[in-house]
Amino acid sequence: MSLQSVRAFLSGRAPHLTIIDQGASTATVAEAALGVEPGRIAKTLSVRVKDQVLLVGTRSDARLDNRKTKDALGGRPRMLGADEAEALTGHPVGGVCPFGLASPLPVYCDISLRNFDVIYPAAGSRAASVCITPNRLAELVDARWIDVCHDAPAPLSCFRLRP
Repeated sequence: MSLQSVRAFLSGRAPHLTIIDQGASTATVAEAALGVEPGRIAKTLSVRVKDQVLLVGTRSDARLDNRKTKDALGGRPRMLGADEAEALTGHPVGGVCPFGLASPLPVYCDISLRNFDVIYPAAGSRAASVCITPNRLAELVDARWIDVCHDAPAPLSCFRLRP
C-alpha cells in the first residue's frame, strides 16, 4: 500500500515525476547510492519533539545536531521506533518519505539538501525513489526549511549521476 499511496500522491500533484524502482533494497545509503553521490540520497527521519511527531528530510550523509534541532523545533529529537514510524507514515523504515502519508505530519527539510540540484528521496518502499529538486520536494509537501544538521561536507563532483 505504501508505494501505491506515493504513486497516488504524485499522480495528483506531480505527474511528471517518475518513481525509480531499483528492484532491490535502497534502505541504506550504500544500496541507494548506486552511481549517485551519497549526499544526494535524501533520508526522511521520523522524529518526536516533545509531544509532536514530525518528519525531517536531510541529506543521507548528514546527522541531526541536537542543539540546532532544539533551537529550530523547541526540543530534542527522538527517533520513532520502526513500528510507530510505519503506522504514522504508512511507509516502512527504509522507504519513509513525505509523500502519500497515512497521517498528516509536519514536514521540515534541512537546508543541506539545497547543496544539490537534484536529490533522491525514497518513494514509500525500500526499493523505490524519485529524482526531484529540493525546492520542488519542499513545495509538494509544504515543508519548512530549517537548519538542523551538523555542517555537511561539500558536494563531490566525481560521482556519476543517475539518468
